[in-house]
Amino acid sequence: MGSPKATGVPVIETARTILRAHRLDDFDAYVARFIGGKPRTREESWMRFLRHAGLWSLIGYGFWAIEEKASGRFIGEAGFHDLKRDIEPSIDGVPEAGWALASEAHGRGLA
Repeated sequence: MGSPKATGVPVIETARTILRAHRLDDFDAYVARFIGGKPRTREESWMRFLRHAGLWSLIGYGFWAIEEKASGRFIGEAGFHDLKRDIEPSIDGVPEAGWALASEAHGRGLA
């Protein structure tokens, strides 16, 4: 089920996709995908999902859910985050771009 509350996340539409706020009904598709060759646990996926959904209200930018316009399916996410990485030189406060697409969306010119 989608969230009844306004999110403040801008919606971006292209010819084939809609970039929008994450919704609770995205989670099952979200937990099914994985990065780095191994699946995450449901708990790990939930924490990542919450982090991406909550960035907008805390820092004013974040990740969009990518919805395939023709089917309405969640097919990935893209956006910006600040992970407070402990690296040198520091990039603290600098938005990092990131994206991930479901395997069925690969090779279709979406990224």
